Amino acid sequence: MFEFDQYLGFLAFLTILTIGFWLMIFLVSFVIPYWIGGSILERLNEIKEEKKAKRNA
Repeated sequence: MFEFDQYLGFLAFLTILTIGFWLMIFLVSFVIPYWIGGSILERLNEIKEEKKAKRNA
């Protein structure tokens, strides 16, 4: 059915496909929400500091 080099190529393809799939799942479920949440918290802190600076001035 497969020759040995075709078999190795197929295994390499499956490995790359699997790594890409799990990397996509990791990025969508952990990294991107962490990034968005951190930027929102940072922006809220900046707004709070701006209000505090206006009050003191």
